[in-house]
Amino acid sequence: MEFLPSLEFAQSLDQQDQLKNFRNRFIIPEADGKQLVYFLGNSLGLQPKSANDYMQRILQDWASLGVESFFHAKEPWMDYHDKLTGTLATVVGARPAEVVVMNQLTVNLHLMLVSFYRPTAKRFRIICEAKAFPSDQYAFETHVRHHGFDPAEAVIEVSPREGEFTLRTEDILSTIDQYGHETALVLFGGINYYTGQAFDMQAIAAAANKAGARVGFDLAHAAGNIPLRLHDWNIDFACWCSYKYLNGGPGAIGGVFVHEKNFAEDLPRFAGWWGYDKPTRFKMDKGFKPMQGAEGWQLSTPPFLMYATLRASLEIVEQAGWDAIQSKGRLLNDYLWFMLKGVNDTVDPPAIQFITPSTAKDRGCQVSMLMKRRGREIYNYLMQHDFMVDWREPDVIRLAPAPLYNTFEEVWRFTDALEKAIGFDGYIA
Repeated sequence: MEFLPSLEFAQSLDQQDQLKNFRNRFIIPEADGKQLVYFLGNSLGLQPKSANDYMQRILQDWASLGVESFFHAKEPWMDYHDKLTGTLATVVGARPAEVVVMNQLTVNLHLMLVSFYRPTAKRFRIICEAKAFPSDQYAFETHVRHHGFDPAEAVIEVSPREGEFTLRTEDILSTIDQYGHETALVLFGGINYYTGQAFDMQAIAAAANKAGARVGFDLAHAAGNIPLRLHDWNIDFACWCSYKYLNGGPGAIGGVFVHEKNFAEDLPRFAGWWGYDKPTRFKMDKGFKPMQGAEGWQLSTPPFLMYATLRASLEIVEQAGWDAIQSKGRLLNDYLWFMLKGVNDTVDPPAIQFITPSTAKDRGCQVSMLMKRRGREIYNYLMQHDFMVDWREPDVIRLAPAPLYNTFEEVWRFTDALEKAIGFDGYIA
């Protein structure tokens, strides 16, 4: 599509948007009775209006039936998990049995490392991206130490080349080729939280499999954002949170993918009773007998209020259609890039260095802008003018328009304000 930089063009895109009514399914933050432009889906997605209703149903079951809600509620709690996995499987490109909703991201990452990081004297390394999210770094460090290895030797970080911000796929693959015979696990983010770079997960998984290593991904910024084909890519496991693009609420319950090729293998795992064989769980027998599929990695009785808020969001995803969400997301992001580059071209020298790749296959919703001058002032100006974006040191503004609740007009309004902020010569408080 050929874009135009006018407000009228942005409004015409909104008029043609088949998903435009889904914005009304979310609560948009306001100030002084005016809706804010919320571009922070990369940090915390917005609340579905139906989340409160689904939570109230759980609370009412608890009030009227107590523990009998597990079996005798209108929607028995024992089977509530089944209402989540179908849509999630579509979102991450998995089979329903390969997906489980449980815990939070870092807990799940630790559980997966128990099962899939099995170092030996010859195969002990973990290959990952440099500057992965801190929780991932800490998980790698502590598991490596737990097995008696030195993280400085065991953890191989792939860094950008000198003067670059993002990783080249060929550098990732060459590192796997170089260290593959010593590597137990390759684990990358699906999208880097800082730069917004989407990694070529299919190529990384193929290289890891060829090297004889296990392969997993942290999909915190990828699940609900970009197309995923976890089953087809032959990935061993993946973990994600549900509070960003999946709009499950603050601290929302996380998710895990385990490829079905691993189901028959007697993998080590930390066990809990909610992962025990479902038909015989309440016999309370000794000796762990896991459920078939990814659900066998569950530990504790789940927090059903968290199930409820995630269900509210996934219901919207199902009704909107995952393919339609992806289609609008690509168009919305392409339009954002068109407008941002137009703003940058008006200034000499340019005020922005984009550290997110501009090619569609290498990014999702997020754009990270390294401000070349007066970055904090510009950020403050945007926030004071009702645009909710975020700040990362040093001098980076991140924003991520989400297709379910953001509009093309909001993109136009943001870039119009950004251009004014960049061109303002005085001090911006």
